[in-house]
Amino acid sequence: MSRETTVEKKSATKNGVGRLIVTMIFMLLGIAVWVLLFTRLNDYAEWINVGTRIFAFLLVLAIYAQNKTSSMKTPWIMLILVFPLFGVAMYLLVGTNVYTKRMRRRFQEIDQKLLPMLPDNREALDALKEEDAAAGSLASYLANQAKYPVYRNTDIAYYADAAEGLEAQLAELAKAERFIFMEYHAIEDKESWHRIQEVLEDRVAAGVEVRVFYDDMGSIGFINTDFADRMEKRGIQCRVFNPFMPGLNLFLNNRDHRKITVIDGKVGFTGGYNLANEYFNLTHPYGQWKDTGIKLTGEAVKSLTVIFLEMWNAVNERNTTDQDLKQYLPDGTYKAEEGGVFAVPYADSPMDDLHTGEDIYISMANKAEKYCYFMTPYLIITDEMTQALGLAAKRGVDVRIITPGIPDKKIIYQVTRSFYHGLVQNGVRIYEWEPGFCHAKMSIADDRMATCGTINMDYRSLYHHFENGCFFCHAKAVQDMKADFEHTFQECRDVTERYRTGRSSMLRFGQLILRLFAELL
Repeated sequence: MSRETTVEKKSATKNGVGRLIVTMIFMLLGIAVWVLLFTRLNDYAEWINVGTRIFAFLLVLAIYAQNKTSSMKTPWIMLILVFPLFGVAMYLLVGTNVYTKRMRRRFQEIDQKLLPMLPDNREALDALKEEDAAAGSLASYLANQAKYPVYRNTDIAYYADAAEGLEAQLAELAKAERFIFMEYHAIEDKESWHRIQEVLEDRVAAGVEVRVFYDDMGSIGFINTDFADRMEKRGIQCRVFNPFMPGLNLFLNNRDHRKITVIDGKVGFTGGYNLANEYFNLTHPYGQWKDTGIKLTGEAVKSLTVIFLEMWNAVNERNTTDQDLKQYLPDGTYKAEEGGVFAVPYADSPMDDLHTGEDIYISMANKAEKYCYFMTPYLIITDEMTQALGLAAKRGVDVRIITPGIPDKKIIYQVTRSFYHGLVQNGVRIYEWEPGFCHAKMSIADDRMATCGTINMDYRSLYHHFENGCFFCHAKAVQDMKADFEHTFQECRDVTERYRTGRSSMLRFGQLILRLFAELL
């Protein structure tokens, strides 16, 4: 069986891994120099020692005053209080950086142009609230707070297997007439991508505008540094999010984790899978790979288009931005094959004060009456989400979470399992998918509403990464997802009872230590 690594790990692509190693060395050297310098200065003069401790204390107060969940603040506070110099260095390097404010302004400028171009669709929202109050409340949040409208004239297809999604994607890409937009956390320059690239080059030859956008950190173990240049030479416009280069301020926490394909503004794809062989089970680094996705056809694709254009235009101020954005948002009414469907594609960004992904997951649990199921590769959640899931279970809702049976990262797997006990004590049931690694990110409630997208149930996705998803209800795709959940449960081991009785003291202590660093994992 192949031992190639997953997207979050690094394979043997020389240039990417070399950059990663050099960057990590620079980061460690930066921390070491900081700690050594201030240790020597503290020994040299008492007033410097006192000043350092005062600064650390003021930093702790500033962190405590932040409008963040305690689950995010407490580990930093503990680290700084116990190891002041190391803790301050780590926080300044990883916990915050000067680029965030500049990037925030950049995204605000782009969003002020893009979001008003989306239709208001207030009538669709009112119709959903009238028909289904629970689903309507979630859609109201997305429309009023996140500014993503509700759409009706849209067909939704659900793919329980990423390979099926890829085949559908290739078929639709081949039909493109005007433009193709593709944004992915990771691209691997191997067989799966080569099939896509062949279609893209054919469409370029036919006069179609093609753009490809990927995250450098996500792809660093999969492609060489000349990938973007090679795409440009083939007529495929290519941009890279946040190139991973040596330096003291690395903007490490904010990565582009989105997965979007838009074709002519009429057809869109999203879901959990990246464009690498393991997602389609061409390689098996961790047993079988479970991933899912959806295809949107119709008016809801406008929001996916806007989400792509946001990142494309905000990625780098030196890049040329689009002057005519409306040309990618075609007018016209789509006549859906399936009536009564409501869809809300949405994005989550660390550049605003909303935690859209977490809020939607919590709301799914809060609004569920019969059952609420989740599937996630990682389970590292805040106290707020833990309480919401537990409260739903206490209300009699059948709350279940599926996590991997074979992990891609053993340390994070231990952190994930550390959350099981607190959840099952309150009635939540935990399942581990025995065939291998499940990378899907989705939820469903009461046969009525569901979400599918890129958002893991962990700190990185919920607070640090650029993500996207789609909330949809009253569609056949909801029933298809329910059937997939039921089939997947049969392939899982139910570990609920195993974690109900608690863990050994040493295991519990080790997991608690790992939780202190959960935000960095």
